[in-house]
Amino acid sequence: MYFIDTHAHLDGHEFDDDRDDVIARAKDAGVGRVFIPAIDLPSVDTVLATCSRYPGYAYPMIGLHPEEVKADWSTVLEQMHRRLEQPGHPFIAIGEVGLDYYWSREFEHEQLEAFERQVQWSIEYRLPLMIHCRKGQNEMVNMMRRYKNELPGGVFHCFTGNEKEAAELLQFDNFVLGIGGVLTFKKSHLPETLPAAVPLGRIVLETDSPYMAPVPMRGKRNESAYTLHVLKRLAECYGVTEQEVADTTTANVYRVFGQL
Repeated sequence: MYFIDTHAHLDGHEFDDDRDDVIARAKDAGVGRVFIPAIDLPSVDTVLATCSRYPGYAYPMIGLHPEEVKADWSTVLEQMHRRLEQPGHPFIAIGEVGLDYYWSREFEHEQLEAFERQVQWSIEYRLPLMIHCRKGQNEMVNMMRRYKNELPGGVFHCFTGNEKEAAELLQFDNFVLGIGGVLTFKKSHLPETLPAAVPLGRIVLETDSPYMAPVPMRGKRNESAYTLHVLKRLAECYGVTEQEVADTTTANVYRVFGQL
C-alpha cells in the first residue's frame, strides 16, 4: 500500500534524536510522502532543512499558525511573503494557518486579519491551504465565503466536528477533511459522523505528529508510521478495504496538491 501523511511536524525537536529512523519506519509502513507545515518564522527554516534532508519524500509548507499570531503578526507575514515571492520556491501549500480561540481571544482580530492575508496568498500563488480551526468555525467560514469562487482548495486539518459542521466545510470546492488519530479514540463520534456525512473522496490522512497519537499508541509520541492505524480504522468505518482507503485518499491528495 501507498498512502500520504498530509500533516506532520517532523521538523520538531521531538524528532531530533531519531528523525532518520522515524522516516524509515514511515516508509516501511507504506507512507509514500510526508507534508510538513510551518507554524512561525523560525519553523520555515527548520521545515525547509528537514525537507531538504529527505528530497522527494518530505514537502514543505509556509504559514503562520493562529496560536503564533501576536502583535508583530504583520511583520512576520511580510518576511514570509518574501520567501513566497522568490522564483522556484519549494512550498506546496500555505499552512498551517487559520483561527484558534480555544485558549484565548486576546488576538482575535489579529488572527482574522492574518488568516485572511494568507488566504489571499493561496489565491495569488494558487497554493492550497492547510487550515487549523478550533472554536472559530463560524468566523472562518464567513471570511472564506467571500473568496469561495477563487480558492484553489485545501485541507481542513484535524476535523473532529459533527455532520452539520462537515457539510459546512465541504461547500468549499476542492477542500478535503484531514483525519487523524482522533478517529481511533474511544469517545470519538467520527466513526459514525464520517460515513454519514463525508464521502471518502473528501478525506485525506494525517498524523499531526508528534501530537495526537492514535490508539493503540495513544499517549506516546506520534509519528508518520502511525498513519496506518488511522487508515485501518477508516476502512472499518466505511466498510471498504484498506487498499481502497489508501488509493482514494492518495488520489484526493493529488487532486488538492497536484502531482508534486
